[in-house]
Amino acid sequence: MKNLKLKISPSTTSKSIIRKWCLLALLLTAMHPSASTAQCTFKNTAFKSGEFLYYNLYYNWKFVWVKAGSASMSTVLSRYNGKPAYRTSLTTKGNNKVDEMFVLRDTLLCYVSEGLAPLYYRKGAREGKRYYVDEVFYSYPGTGVNLRQHELHASGDNTWKNTSSKECVYDMMSIFLRARSFSPEGWSKGHVIKIPIADGDDMKTALLKYRGKTTIKADNGKKYRCLTLSYMEKEDNKKDYKEIVRFFVTDDDNHIPIRLDMFLRFGSAKAFLVSMKGNKNPVSAQVK
Repeated sequence: MKNLKLKISPSTTSKSIIRKWCLLALLLTAMHPSASTAQCTFKNTAFKSGEFLYYNLYYNWKFVWVKAGSASMSTVLSRYNGKPAYRTSLTTKGNNKVDEMFVLRDTLLCYVSEGLAPLYYRKGAREGKRYYVDEVFYSYPGTGVNLRQHELHASGDNTWKNTSSKECVYDMMSIFLRARSFSPEGWSKGHVIKIPIADGDDMKTALLKYRGKTTIKADNGKKYRCLTLSYMEKEDNKKDYKEIVRFFVTDDDNHIPIRLDMFLRFGSAKAFLVSMKGNKNPVSAQVK
């Protein structure tokens, strides 16, 4: 992929890029269980403390793919409110060519219980000179789940709201951790499921469409057998759903994202895996 000077449209905000990047969090979600502390937990079969994933980011600019940054994701066992919890963070960073036109610095953070129940979510995004924060605090009163949602706007104003649901609710990071332990066995091409996702000021239902299996070459030079899925949202004031991101995850017990194709307003972007370490299971999806 050839490097050249990259100019980024003001519409290419880091908010849209990080949002679409993190839609990988919607991997393989297949159910809407009723919410309670016990029912919102799930057996973790896909990852362990000490997993680190690294990616290259590319933008399509005037029909040329340009390397424009990097991303990394880490998961470690930590503590939240005095109890053991997994801490996962995702960071994206534009390179010097991007910084000349638009600063891209974003970090997402979440805590989940050892049983993968969501506890806390935070997204901090820098868009040029703008900076804003989304937060979600979870609590489980015994029947359903309560959300305390917070948004720090670029203007400096704060918005808070309380939301309750009888179903389990997730954010883009916590659903990724839980969904990696689901199994797509029995799915056929075209299978569609619904997904509940919360952020700092909203909660919405999106669609995930299964597209079958394919082989993908990562930026580490290796090939992997992958599951292919599309995330779709409704456009404003429209009935139809639009594909936002298509992603490819290893067809094994790890469900590691190998590649993401993101459809942006200004064009398109891709993320390719560079390296992985600390994975819990053998990477049996690697093609010899």
